[in-house]
Amino acid sequence: MAAPCVRLGSVRCTGTLLRYFCGSARHQAAAASHEEIDIPRRKSWDKTAVLQALAYTVSHDPTAAHYMFQDDPFLVPKTSSEFRLYSLSKESGRNAAKYIIGTHPKLFQNDIAEPHIPCLMPENFQPQIEGVSEEALKERIQLRRIKESIDLFDQLLQGGTAPSLETTNRLLDLICFYGDREPTRDIQTSEQNQQDDQDQQETEDSKKRPGQYRKASEILGSWRENNNAERIFNLMPERNAHSFCTLIQGMVKYGSSNKAFNTYTDLMNNRLTADVQTFNALILAAPDMKEKYNEKWDLIVELLKHMVQQNVRPNLLTFNSVLKSLRKCGTMARGLALQTINEMKALNIEPSLGTYNHLLGVFYKGALSPRGQTEILSEVLDEIEGRSFTLRDPDDVYFFTNAMRVCLDLKDIELAYRLHALQQTADNRGLMGDFYLQSTYYGRFFNLLCMMENIDVILKWYRELIPSLYYPNSRGMLDLLQALDMDNCLDLIPQIWKDIKQIGHSNKVELVEEVLKLMARDVQPAELQAAFADTALDIKSLYEVRDRVRIVLEWSSASLGNISVLLARAGRTEEAWKMLQRFKTNHRVPSTEVVDEFLSRAKMDANTNLAISLVQLAVGFSLPNTGKLAERVMEEFNVSEEQRLTLEDLQKSHSSSSSSSESSDSDRE
Repeated sequence: MAAPCVRLGSVRCTGTLLRYFCGSARHQAAAASHEEIDIPRRKSWDKTAVLQALAYTVSHDPTAAHYMFQDDPFLVPKTSSEFRLYSLSKESGRNAAKYIIGTHPKLFQNDIAEPHIPCLMPENFQPQIEGVSEEALKERIQLRRIKESIDLFDQLLQGGTAPSLETTNRLLDLICFYGDREPTRDIQTSEQNQQDDQDQQETEDSKKRPGQYRKASEILGSWRENNNAERIFNLMPERNAHSFCTLIQGMVKYGSSNKAFNTYTDLMNNRLTADVQTFNALILAAPDMKEKYNEKWDLIVELLKHMVQQNVRPNLLTFNSVLKSLRKCGTMARGLALQTINEMKALNIEPSLGTYNHLLGVFYKGALSPRGQTEILSEVLDEIEGRSFTLRDPDDVYFFTNAMRVCLDLKDIELAYRLHALQQTADNRGLMGDFYLQSTYYGRFFNLLCMMENIDVILKWYRELIPSLYYPNSRGMLDLLQALDMDNCLDLIPQIWKDIKQIGHSNKVELVEEVLKLMARDVQPAELQAAFADTALDIKSLYEVRDRVRIVLEWSSASLGNISVLLARAGRTEEAWKMLQRFKTNHRVPSTEVVDEFLSRAKMDANTNLAISLVQLAVGFSLPNTGKLAERVMEEFNVSEEQRLTLEDLQKSHSSSSSSSESSDSDRE
């Protein structure tokens, strides 16, 4: 009977609460009737917004490989060369599949996707319109068939039918963009064009001085004299501003700055107005037109004044082009660069990472720059710290790599930490550029860590960066070994050596000999000495492998001596003696320190025969300490009379050989 009473009480209480809430709701409704309802604007989400939200819930896994290799664990790379090989192989397979689908589109017409996904179906790269007509020309331009488009344009002119201005401008856009060459994606390029390009490249390379840096125009190809773009431009019965601007931008892109400015003069003489992209290109070409720094800047200012006169509003790329050109104007560019940044802010143009990259290039010329002139990086980080950036300029991807170079040259680890925190903010890591730029960034960061931090911090970053984000080169592993040496953590060398083998640097002579030198330098406890001996035997096996090895390690006196010493200290006397025999077979001479180390081991083991064999070996190599070695054996070992006579004979033979060599030297003099 108690349960119903409880339920009745709860009902009574609930009724009271309902009356309270109803009265409160009426009061709130009356108050809200006097307020305006502000309906928020519709939020448009990116197509991958859900995936991005899920990605933010998962932290970085330092043991995972790059996302492109997740589908095939068997092909997870372990070295930088494997990363490049596997990624290029995958991309090559993808391109081969695209080529087959593009070449034979009729074989891939089965559409099983619901709803239809256009990007999964083959595109038609073959011309469908036959004959000589403007529509056929438009189709060839759309398919980026440069040679066929030019031939069709010439046929139309010969037939007395001139294409429209719009179509001719589109053809001019195509030719200027690719520099009058077929697009590189077109595998069906004729052999004649390939031979022409090869001949021209060989001619350009013969004119280039050894050790000279190549310009961007040299990588893309140079602007050919009287090429099809200029010929078609001259054949045009009517030209508008777009025609001039396209030709100017093509000339600048392929390194013909003089012709670009001459064409710009013709544009102004025709009382036409250039667009902002053309001015950006001319600003980039301005430093190539003048020799003196002040003349270069005067030409840039003149172009900016022309923009004002022609009512052309500058954009972000305009100011970035100014800053990029100022990098070629010496020390006078520093104050001008700050004025440019202030002008950007006055026009409410937000700087991009490329802007700050050019600013660093203006203020920082190298490790010898004065300290006061290189603090600009700290000021830049004060301004952009904690912000998220998007790609707005192709040069944005160079900021993090170049900024980390500044941190490395300044040896400022705090600046490096701040820079790395910015790189980890939001999606900024997507602005790191290609694999080479990413590897350079992490390599410089790791190098700075090895120089400035203690070993615990270094190993923390080592485990976090390698190999999920960074495959260190041999220089990076040498820095790590030096850091272990500085903090007296040589007991980690066997584990580091396993990483060196896994990363693929076990064939680097400098790195291998550094590992052996650090292990053999000091006497360690017995357990660590045994681990060092195992590592030494592992390294010894690398010198013996000859088949299927591109780089064969050659024995040196240091490597032979260090392995012999490590084996002797671990009590592996027989294996150590075999290593000593390799000196003669490899035409190397052991050092006195190696022989002394062996003699100490023989004394510990009370092995008189080994001591006498060492003296015989020293005589065979004509070591300078052979006499002292024989005396030490006679004093510190229990030798028989026969053995004593043997040692005395060895001493005499060594003395006679030494005197004969000295006399022969004097006779030569």
